[in-house]
Amino acid sequence: MKLSVDREADALYLRLDETPIVESEEVSPGVMLDYNRRNEVVGVEMLNLSKRSTAPDLSSLQFETV
Repeated sequence: MKLSVDREADALYLRLDETPIVESEEVSPGVMLDYNRRNEVVGVEMLNLSKRSTAPDLSSLQFETV
């Protein structure tokens, strides 16, 4: 699993595995899901991250496992 933040694109991308992406779908404005050939979600992209987050500094991300 890999999480990337692109400041220039103002986007966050979460890649769940490395299987090839065969299709993408915008499921909500600025939120895309990437699918593999088995129709499983393998990636999630969120655009306009700075408008979606109240965090003043996107260089620090907090992860929580429950």
